[in-house]
Order: sequence, then C-alpha cells, then structure tokens
Amino acid sequence: MEQQTEQDVGFAQKGNQQSFIHLIQPLELQMYQIAKAILKKDEDCADAMQETVPKAYQAIPKLKQPAFFKTWLFRILINECNRIYRRRVQVMESIDRQQEGFSAHADLRLDLQEAVYRLDEASRNVILLHYFRDLPIRQVAELLDLSEGAVKTRLHRARHQLSEWLNENDEGGIEHDLSCRTAASTDGSRG
Repeated sequence: MEQQTEQDVGFAQKGNQQSFIHLIQPLELQMYQIAKAILKKDEDCADAMQETVPKAYQAIPKLKQPAFFKTWLFRILINECNRIYRRRVQVMESIDRQQEGFSAHADLRLDLQEAVYRLDEASRNVILLHYFRDLPIRQVAELLDLSEGAVKTRLHRARHQLSEWLNENDEGGIEHDLSCRTAASTDGSRG
C-alpha cells in the first residue's frame, strides 16, 4: 500500500492528474471529518475541501517525502479550515458589533462547544482533534507537526482556559462535563 502511495505521489508530482485523484479519493471521508470537527458547518467543510485539493495538487511537486502525503495533505486542510474559521469569526464579530445596541442584556452562558470555539487557533485545533475527533495524542502531533509533549501542553492549557471560562459562566454543569472529559484523557485510553 505504501509503495503504491509513493508511486502515485511520484506520478502526481510529474503532473499525472489521475494519480493525484487516486491519492485523494480514499482520504475524502477523513478530510471531511477533520474539517467538520474544526468548522462544524457542512458548507464550510465543502469549501475547505474544495480549496485544499487544488492547493495540494499545485504544491505536490514540493513534497519531499512521498510517504508523508496523508499528513502533508491534512496539514493543508487544517490550514484552510483555520483560514475559513478566522474569516467566519471576523464576520460574526462585525455582526455582533452591529447588534450590540440591541442585545446589551444577552445571556452570557456558554456551553462547552461554544467555549472551545473561543480558544485560540492552536488550542482549538488540539482540543477538536483529540476530543471531538477522538484522535490519539500521537496522531494529533503528527497532523500538526508538533511533538507529543507540545500537544499535551496545549491540551493542558486549553483545558485550564476552558475551566476558567466555564467557572465564570456556569454553576457546575458544564464544568463537570469538562472535568469528566479531562479525566478520560488522562486515564491513558487516548494517548
């Protein structure tokens, strides 16, 4: 299988579109799942995938290690998802500023998922991939080109930040959910 992948990468690097399609097709579901974990909305997932594939095709001649094609492709996808997410946040902030006068007394309660999407990009990605996509720490590290220690550190900091936010906005219900998820991640079953 790996030999076929490396052979297809070699042909794709020489401009063979069919070989590139052969590389992408078996990864489409995983690509969608990663995009969904980061972006939540199907239309945004489709946009991310539609942007990722041509970018990958254009950049594949620069791929130095064909064996890492999958990881390389997923990094391009994650970067594209983050770009779309940042654009969406900017639009939402603009809308929020316009509506501030109308919703000065809006409910400030957060649920866990909303809190995750408030995290900075690096923290949000490790939380989404590890908890929402159930990827082990080792695989998250590979996808994000980080050490396992760096992923664990980011997870710890993100959980701490989430806990602080949730303590401010909830009387224990959501915080308890986060504590349960945190305990599950430290029992060794995920990483």
